Order: sequence, then C-alpha cells, then structure tokens
Amino acid sequence: MILRRLSLRSLTYGARGAVRKLAVAAALAGALAPAPAPAAAGITLAALGDSLTQGYGLPPEDGLVPRLQAWLRARGHEVTVLNAGVSGDTTAGGRSRVAWTLEGGADAMMVALGGNDLLRGIDPAASRANLDAILAEAGARDVPVLLVGISAPGNYGPDYKAAFDAMFPELAAAHGALYHPGFFTAFAGAGADDPAAMRRFMQPDGLHPSAEGVARIVEEIGPAVEDLLARATERATAQTPR
Repeated sequence: MILRRLSLRSLTYGARGAVRKLAVAAALAGALAPAPAPAAAGITLAALGDSLTQGYGLPPEDGLVPRLQAWLRARGHEVTVLNAGVSGDTTAGGRSRVAWTLEGGADAMMVALGGNDLLRGIDPAASRANLDAILAEAGARDVPVLLVGISAPGNYGPDYKAAFDAMFPELAAAHGALYHPGFFTAFAGAGADDPAAMRRFMQPDGLHPSAEGVARIVEEIGPAVEDLLARATERATAQTPR
C-alpha cells in the first residue's frame, strides 16, 4: 500500500521526485516487513534401550521416555525424546538398529543396554564389542551420547562381574561419551537392599520399575541428560554457519 500511494503521487511531482520517493518507500517496506522466522528450535534425543526404556508393563504416559521428556520440558528444555527401546533387546540388537535410529536426525542419544545380556549370561567381551560399535556409529555422525551402565550380580563369578561392570565407564571414556552408573542407582539409600521396601519402586516381576520407580529414576538421571543436551546444543551452535 505504501508503494502504491507513493507511485501515484510521483505522477504529480515528476520523474526525479518519483525515484526519490520510491526509494524511501522501499526502505520503509523493508523496515516494516516481518522478520524472518527463527530456525526451528529444540533437540531430538533418541533413547536406545530395552524394556526399561520402552516402558514395559506401564501405561504409555508412565514410561521412562514420556516422563523424562516431561521432566526436561518442565525445566525449560525444548526437547523431544524418541522411544527407541525394544523389550528384550540385547546390545547386539541395539547395534543392529542404531544406524537407522540415528538416521531420523537425532541430535543426541542415550544408550541403556546390557541388562538382557546379563540375564542371558552373554560373554562381556561380546557385549563390549557391541556397545563399542554403537558408540562408534554415534561418533561417526557427531552425535553426543550418554551411556547408562548396569552392575552385574556376583552369581556369575568375580571375573564376569569385573569385566561386565568395567566396560561401561571404560567405553564412555574411550569415546568421549557421558556416563551414568545406572538406572537403579536411583534406589540407593531408599531400601535397595530391602525387598519389602523396594516393592513400591518395582513391578511384581522384580525386574521392571513401577510408575513410582520410573519417577525416581528420572529425577536421578535427569541432570546427566541435561548435561547431554548441553553438549548437543554446543555442537549444533558450533556447526551453524556464521
């Protein structure tokens, strides 16, 4: 509208005046035009795991992924957490699907695998090789990772336990990943050694957390996930053209 009015007036004031006024109009139009929309904000976090990640035995809204996403958003993080948990999955299964899990454009990944390897008594060397490959795939795509560990019981023997427990922090250090010792550290000091006290945090199978247990796990692991999001944001900022 500004351009049209000034063009009509220019017929009266002559060609030179018209050029001058059109230039002013163009400048005003540029100043009044809406600013370009900002680039889409937010981080996509892929949670690669087994039934604990998938939310086995719980209503969808009470599973780890939706509860973690809600916790992070309540703290001001623009994040979408993708549920890449598969019930019964081993580190070998995670290795087989990590590439297409990341192909969706994940900015960060949390890896929580190994529990089913433990239940099956899989050689820790095989589990280690699989986790190593998962972290290498993420590294090749420049996707920061939080590796969640798990502690083996003593019934497989001290050598098995030592090898299994050590692979998580050692692999995290080797790949420059963040590390958290495990989901169930959330129950330390809350009667973790008392089966009766643990019933409120676990489902009847004794393997999977209840809704209350998930809430406690999220509170425990949440700060480590925030560190992961900070790392993902730093990398995205560094890669943004200036």
